[in-house]
Amino acid sequence: MIQEIRASDEEVLLRLQGKVYADEAAMIREKLFPFLDNGCSRIVVDVAEVSYIDSSGLGVLVALLKRARQNGGGVTLAGLQGEVLQLFELTRLTKVFDFE
Repeated sequence: MIQEIRASDEEVLLRLQGKVYADEAAMIREKLFPFLDNGCSRIVVDVAEVSYIDSSGLGVLVALLKRARQNGGGVTLAGLQGEVLQLFELTRLTKVFDFE
């Protein structure tokens, strides 16, 4: 679930908590893609309070990364830990995203 979205001219902070399933992934896409469409290039996603992400959640994060890179930026994941970290390692997404 989206806990917070904070935006400046160049960066958007997205704070998530709980479990991220298809409904949450759709909401993330709906809320964040307009920032990217308007030229935002950097997104920080705080996942410290996320206990689970399904494939649609991973998919939307990859889509955000792809669009941010088209704008000359990227996506940084903050607070990655536990089972969520294991999922990113298993899918080799730790080689794709930046981490804090």
